Formats: sequence, structure tokens, C-alpha cells
Amino acid sequence: MYLRFWGVRGSTPTPQRGNLRYGGNTSCVELRTRDGIFVFDCGTGLRLLGHSLRKEFGKLPIKARVFVSHYHWDHIQGIPFFTPLYGQQNHFDFHSFKSTETNVRQALEDQMINPYFPVDMRAMLARRHFHEIGEEKHNYDGVVITSKRLNHPQGCMGFRIECNGKVIVYATDNEPGNPVGDQNVRALAQGADVFIYDSQYTPHEYKTTKKNWGHSTWEEAVSIAREAEVKKLVLFHHDPDHDDKAVDAILRASRRRFRSALAAKEGLTLKLK
Repeated sequence: MYLRFWGVRGSTPTPQRGNLRYGGNTSCVELRTRDGIFVFDCGTGLRLLGHSLRKEFGKLPIKARVFVSHYHWDHIQGIPFFTPLYGQQNHFDFHSFKSTETNVRQALEDQMINPYFPVDMRAMLARRHFHEIGEEKHNYDGVVITSKRLNHPQGCMGFRIECNGKVIVYATDNEPGNPVGDQNVRALAQGADVFIYDSQYTPHEYKTTKKNWGHSTWEEAVSIAREAEVKKLVLFHHDPDHDDKAVDAILRASRRRFRSALAAKEGLTLKLK
């Protein structure tokens, strides 16, 4: 079982020289188990995952479950460029929440309607099923996934994944200070082997200009990791204005308080035995 990071950037892609080490693609993380493929978020990193899957599977069918934390562009904009969706032998189940304005199917399809994209989702020949989820726990062929709401504008879900005695938590786009959100993220993180968390801002950025923008800081990430006794913290959703040197500085500061911290980067693979 392993985790692979295909996109780690927040808010908007940043294809520039200063970001090459950590990467400029937006959120997408793959979990591969013995029996299945699970994808968390569909940012521009999803395009790279699609190319990798096609190379691996060739003409064989690709089947995966995709969990979308929320519908902001940086978490869905890779879908039109995910080439396995155009192969009729493939099968994808999409899971996310229903908001007051939209549902998972409508949110994913609307980004491809006229005038935003030259073809709509009817060009995608793969079998697609859409599932609305709430704060609940489900067993998907031996992989137990618990979802809880985080504190983010227009809503967001965090996920706790339990498989083969290991716990992985994917909790991006969460702003501290909301009692329910604070409680939920700590419940998800409790005892996790890998805790992937929104660390977009420095404490100074958050306090001076970024409050109510829906994101967290590396300092909060470390605080949760220590309280919840996680084994490994992965700083995620890097700010588009943070180049490699800035992320390096954030990682150094984090490690002074929590030694088992990593900064997510494209291509990072974590094996969980």
C-alpha cells in the first residue's frame, strides 16, 4: 500500500522555475491498495496520474474511486484532462457532498459546459457513477473511509482512511477557529500514521491578511499533529506565492516542533506496510 502525490499546490497552478522541486500542480493524491485505486481530489495533478495509469494498464480496464473534498477550481480542474475518463473500458466512482447550490455530478460537469470548455462530459466514454456523502463511515472492499466536515467557504470534507491496520488522513482546506471544524479535524487525525494537512500560510500571513480565506498554517498543522499523536505530518496545499525556498523555510520551522514533518512534493511516494 502506498500514497503518491501528483499535485500539492493550493489555489492555482504555478508552473514556474522557482517551484520545480515541490511542484506547481494543484491537489491530487493517489492511494494504492492491494485491491484498488483511491484518488483524493482532482486538481491539475490528476492529468499526470491519468498518463501514469494509462501507461501502467495499457488496454486493460482502469477502475478507481475518487473522493472530491470540495468543488473549488483547484480541486476539480484536472478532470477534463484526465485521459482515462475518455476510455469506454474504464469505470470511476466519484464521491463528494451535496451543497445548497450543487451536487457532485453537476459540479464536475458544469466546468465543461459552453463557454468554458470545447467539449462536454458526453465525450467521456468511461462509466461514471456519482455518490453523495455526508459525515459518515463506509467500507469500500476493506478500505474504511470516514468523512467529516471541515471549515472552508462553501464547505469541504476531510477523510480518514483505514486499511490493513494503517490510518491516513487527508484534510486539506481547513481554517482553524471554528469549534466544529477544529473538533472534526482532530477526530480524523487521532493516531494517524500519515496526516496530510492544509499548511498554506505562515502564521504572519494568516494573522495579517488571510483570515477568513479558508486555510490553515504550518503552526496549526504541527499543533494538531502533536495533540492527535500522529506519526507523520505532511504539509500540503502550498501557497502559490511560496516558492521552493519559502516551503523549505516552513518545513524547517515545522521540524523544530515536530520532527516527523514532510513537505508534500510532486512524485513523493510514502509506502505503508
